[in-house]
Amino acid sequence: MEEYTFSDVMNLVLEESVQRILGIGTRVLLTLLVIVIAKFLIVLFVRFMKKMTHAKKSRISPLMSTFIIKVVRVVVWLFALLIGLQVWGINMGPVIAGLGITGVVLGFALQETISNLFSGFLLALNNPFDIGDYVIIGSVEGTVEQMDAVSITLKTGDKKKITMANKLVLEGAIVNVSASETRRLDMTVSVAYGSDLDQVREVISSLLSSYSDVLDEPAPVIEVSKLNNSSVDFIVRPWVRNSDYWTVNWRFQKDIYDRLNKAHIEIPYNKLDVNLISKN
Repeated sequence: MEEYTFSDVMNLVLEESVQRILGIGTRVLLTLLVIVIAKFLIVLFVRFMKKMTHAKKSRISPLMSTFIIKVVRVVVWLFALLIGLQVWGINMGPVIAGLGITGVVLGFALQETISNLFSGFLLALNNPFDIGDYVIIGSVEGTVEQMDAVSITLKTGDKKKITMANKLVLEGAIVNVSASETRRLDMTVSVAYGSDLDQVREVISSLLSSYSDVLDEPAPVIEVSKLNNSSVDFIVRPWVRNSDYWTVNWRFQKDIYDRLNKAHIEIPYNKLDVNLISKN
């Protein structure tokens, strides 16, 4: 039986401590290496997607690029986490095997989230709108600010922030107001019966011609659209740039009132005539 001196025991303890420290240090270095590689891959992918997005004839929109980058970032960090756990000696076999049963349970619990994820993928693929576009989705409208895996964010004209689930966006009718550089104004001008309709048309046409914001092509449409109980309605449909839409609309409402009054053309309004009958 071998006998160990106190010095021998201390040397053994010291060697074992050094080996443990070296082992921990190696694992720490490997973990840091995994993190650095993950970040490097994400940076490369982001640069690649930006290059593809800004390339000529590219079919990848900024919205699709943002969505794909976010999904890839999550996937890369998930793999980095799994590799890091393996580095620290955690056996992922039972964990991965258990994910099968857990996945079924989570599938039911997170079905709405999964549905939003796939809806987001379809939105990014079909590209019905892009960041900065003004859209109308059902009863909600605003400028698209961002989109993530499960929702999109809109900002209204009065600076309200609206978050909508991708599933709801995909299920509704999406009206992209910014899809074209120009937009048609649909306005109505009502005049009283007995008015000279040719004169009314001339007043409206003259007013639109005075606006530099109104486009010459397509030409504005000015037609009698309806004979109401107490008014004759004209439809007025000029074309303007998207940025001038509301400016022209509001300006026209005031100016047409002044022009019709100046031309002595009556603008109808609800009124009640009372006739007094004398029984003398």
